[in-house]
Amino acid sequence: MNINVLKMWSGCGLRVMSYLMILVLGTLVALTYYAVVLITWGPLLLGSASPFFLLLLFHTLLLLIIWSYLMVLLRDPGSVPLNWTPSPSSSSSSSSSYCSRCQNAKPPRSHHCSICQRCVLKMDHHCIWVVNCVGARNYKFFLLFLLYTFLETTLVSCALLPAFITFFTAPKPNPNHRSFSPGALAVVFLASILNLAFALSLLCFLLMHLSLLLSNTTSVEVHEKKKGVRWVYDLGWKRNIEQVFGTKKALWLFPLFSKEDLDSIPALRGIEFPARSDVDV
Repeated sequence: MNINVLKMWSGCGLRVMSYLMILVLGTLVALTYYAVVLITWGPLLLGSASPFFLLLLFHTLLLLIIWSYLMVLLRDPGSVPLNWTPSPSSSSSSSSSYCSRCQNAKPPRSHHCSICQRCVLKMDHHCIWVVNCVGARNYKFFLLFLLYTFLETTLVSCALLPAFITFFTAPKPNPNHRSFSPGALAVVFLASILNLAFALSLLCFLLMHLSLLLSNTTSVEVHEKKKGVRWVYDLGWKRNIEQVFGTKKALWLFPLFSKEDLDSIPALRGIEFPARSDVDV
């Protein structure tokens, strides 16, 4: 079996795994919704205002998660245009390279994805959770998906904590307090454990990508940076954030861009990137 066939089977295996990950996410969302809304906090809505605000926050974050996830899933991260060549006057001309597999020149910060079988603009990584590459045109949406999922799983872990404790203490039935059936407690226990595990793992992932964002680096480029040398695309933390989120701060927390930013910030299109003048590209 030659190398190309092995790569093909590897790519197929990762795609199958990606669809399984989507199923896992859907199952986790359904389990969490059942535990939070139908078992623990929904029945308390008529008792006080606290459950209303908690469920409002829960549903708001859930909508933002779904919105961001769909944008990462459906938005093309950016492909190198066919027969692309850098303009002689462009800053890309000195840092572009050639992809032997695509048989095409590629802009700086582009990398070939063996799973998608194409070069991706400012490729960060291929994410099995979204069956897509994360690149120049959907990196912001990916970061928002991570952020809102972390906030939601943290909220759920805290919201289910009282019922989670009940699972272990198992007090005798008290007519003055709510009691849960064994099945409901099992659902709450499982949802609590899964959400806490996701929250802790996402925290580490978020911190890593925050570091990459502030230095204007991708996961691939971490291995390309020279130690002790200032990264050529590091423009300072404020401009680095704008290279991913745009200049319209009112839209930073939403998975979309303004037309003005798409027109005025080449990095959002993934072809050209401003570089430091005091560092060789």
